[in-house]
Amino acid sequence: MRFCLCLLAAAALCLAADSKQSVTVRGKLVVKDGQTAVLETADHKTIKLDGDNNTLKVLGDTRLNGFQAQAKGHFEAPDRFMIDPPHTKPLLVEKDGHLKLISYWCDVCTVRASTPGPCVCCQKETALDLIDPDHEEHK
Repeated sequence: MRFCLCLLAAAALCLAADSKQSVTVRGKLVVKDGQTAVLETADHKTIKLDGDNNTLKVLGDTRLNGFQAQAKGHFEAPDRFMIDPPHTKPLLVEKDGHLKLISYWCDVCTVRASTPGPCVCCQKETALDLIDPDHEEHK
């Protein structure tokens, strides 16, 4: 029994040591049709942005082109940044001097989505809707 506990503890320590530390990068978001989204830093370096499928859908939305943005995640290479999972709210853009969470809204069905595309209810294209990161839906 003790051996199993020691083995489990050792495995947990190995996994914890291997996890990558999250960092935050900031810059101008450059989104063009059919191209990988990049963040242009203040010193004019470009960082290719990557993430899970939902993050890639957001990064493909050309309506976000030109926004000042910040992303949390880790570097996969000096010029490639993997954004943390969406449930951690890792991608924010600046609007009117405040950081906003990217979301999408259907005004017909009053349905909010985390990725661009048609409304799950009426199929009307959702509108880009930047909200406060601590925004709570009233149900």
